[in-house]
Amino acid sequence: MILNKKKYVPRMTIALISILAVLIVVGTLHANIIVNAQLDSTYVLNNTLFVSGSSTTNMKTDKVTLSLGVETANKTAEKALLSNSNLMNTVIDALKKSGLQQNETSTSFFSIKPNYNYSKSGDRGDLIGFTVSNSIHIESSNIGSVSQWIDTAVQAGANFVNDIYFSVSEEKLQKIKNVLLREAIANAKSKADIVAAAAEINVGGIKSIMVEEIGLPPVPGPLYTKSVSSDEVSSTHILAGEQEISTTVGIVYMIGS
Repeated sequence: MILNKKKYVPRMTIALISILAVLIVVGTLHANIIVNAQLDSTYVLNNTLFVSGSSTTNMKTDKVTLSLGVETANKTAEKALLSNSNLMNTVIDALKKSGLQQNETSTSFFSIKPNYNYSKSGDRGDLIGFTVSNSIHIESSNIGSVSQWIDTAVQAGANFVNDIYFSVSEEKLQKIKNVLLREAIANAKSKADIVAAAAEINVGGIKSIMVEEIGLPPVPGPLYTKSVSSDEVSSTHILAGEQEISTTVGIVYMIGS
C-alpha cells in the first residue's frame, strides 16, 4: 500500500496538535486543582483529605525592651567624651536606685563622630567639634517600672529615648503555644469529620501534619524621635497592651470510599 505523503503529513500534524491540546487541557485542569487546593482550607486530592485548623489568642505582654542614652557635643573629642561619660554614669546610677537590675541593662550603641561646618568651605568643610553618643539597652519583665525609668533617666541627663516595645516572654509563650497547638489540631479534626460526613467518605489515618506558628510583631510603645530634656517630661504614660499569638496546622488524612 502506497501512502499519499501530501495527505499523510497533514493528518500526522493534526493528530500531534490534538494530542498536545489534550495535554495542555489536562495540565491546566491539574494546575487549577492545585491552585484551588492551596487557596481552600479543605480539599480532596489523590485519595487524601487536606484540612487546616487554627487557634488564636491575645496575651498580655510581660516583657519590655527599650533603649535610651546620652548625646553630647564639644570642640574636642576628649571633652565630648568626658561630658558624655559623666552624664551616662549619672543616668545609670539613677536607674539602679529606681530598681533597675545590673543584669537587665547593657551598652547597645556607642560612637564618636566629627562635626563639620560646610557653609564656608563647601564640600571640604571645617571641623568644628565632635559628638559622642552612648545608649543602653534595657530588657526587663518589670514592665510596671517603664514610665518611672524613662522619667528618671531623662531627669538624670538622658536626652534620647527610642525603640520601646513590649512582648511576651519565651517561657509564657511556650506554654500558650502548646495549648494553641492542641486547639488547632482539634479544629482541623472537627473540619475533617464534617467533610467526611457530608461527602460520605471514610477518613483513615494521618499521612502528614504541618505546623505553622504565627506571632505578630512585639507591641510598640511610644517613640521619641527628638531629643528630650528634664523640663519637657513630667510623667510619661506607657501602656503595655496585648500581643496576638496564633498557631495553624495542616493535616493530610488518608480516605477511602
